[in-house]
Amino acid sequence: MTTTSKLFGTAVAAAVLFATAPTFAQDALEVSFADAEWTGESVPDGQHCSLQGGSGATPALNVSGVPDGTTEIHVAYSDETYQPMNNGGHGTIGFNVTPADGMVSLPSVPGETDALSEPAFVAAPNATSGDFLAEGYMPPCSGGNGNTYSAQVTALDDAGTVLASGDITLGTY
Repeated sequence: MTTTSKLFGTAVAAAVLFATAPTFAQDALEVSFADAEWTGESVPDGQHCSLQGGSGATPALNVSGVPDGTTEIHVAYSDETYQPMNNGGHGTIGFNVTPADGMVSLPSVPGETDALSEPAFVAAPNATSGDFLAEGYMPPCSGGNGNTYSAQVTALDDAGTVLASGDITLGTY
């Protein structure tokens, strides 16, 4: 057998092994608002950025289905309508957690600052610039143009491995 045919046979065997290997579905988190003011339909009055006259803060969230081994929850905030601020563009807030019976409650944290109290911390800065420059979480700031805001919630272990994730729509503004 030639070296080329040996390599080809090894590649085919690897492809078959990969294609038939079992896949493990990532667990899904269930995320809900802890404050009745937030409904997921529209962003509550005043919960937008200071540039638009607000003093927004993150909504408090309840998260269930949190896997054993979770030490942090990260919440990435997005404006789904405006691509430069989608995919966590409004910042990612991290929380040090100790789940009880697979559940955690995440407190509300103020927007436009990186001075956060435990258990919260800025895990990734927002993508704002110019007049919109702010530290930490950037509250909705579209000026009431009907943009859709959401958050992706991710459970991580000590090594930073993603254990589970879930999404929640914050509302339109």
